[in-house]
Amino acid sequence: MSRRNLYLCVGLRVDLKEVVSAAIDGGVDVVQIREKSADALPIIRAAEIIAPICQANAVPFFINDRVDIAFAVGADGVHLGQTDLPPASARALVKDAILIGRSTHERAELDRAILEDIDYISAGPVEATPTKPGRAGTGLDYLKYATDKSSLPVFVTGGVTPERIAPLAAAGASHFVVVRYILDAENTFAAANRLRKAIDAEFGSTH
Repeated sequence: MSRRNLYLCVGLRVDLKEVVSAAIDGGVDVVQIREKSADALPIIRAAEIIAPICQANAVPFFINDRVDIAFAVGADGVHLGQTDLPPASARALVKDAILIGRSTHERAELDRAILEDIDYISAGPVEATPTKPGRAGTGLDYLKYATDKSSLPVFVTGGVTPERIAPLAAAGASHFVVVRYILDAENTFAAANRLRKAIDAEFGSTH
């Protein structure tokens, strides 16, 4: 995951195939199905749509929260929040078959996460975001703490736009999670490509 730096979280939607395809064409290099309230079957159906697109483009594909679904559909990984199945339990179930990501929102969570058997960490939201209602922004200080302390890739969340890439990079970020900027755009490809170009301007092209 260290070479991946533009991570799209997408929910269930009727144009899922078109949106994910356009986002990957624009420069997204990780995709996660993030659907907090859906039953298992709709998530499985969405995975069946997304998985072939990701595989054809060598893009890792993750499921949020649901270790059972991730394993069942052959996803590359599962992303676990602080109230989900603990990473140790998930690892006992899946062994090394899939990657495990872990959300953190404060220093104590980060300190625990770096001791867990996981593959990457997310830090944030740096700014409050409607995708995580009721959660205050963590600010850049927490991002700097996370990137300074973790040897694992740290994906920053919350308010990621092309204009924010440079200040986030200055705080230590080199991996970025995006939801609204891409999914709310009229042109999915163009939005993803603007982000890709902003990232490449900071770190050099990996595409």
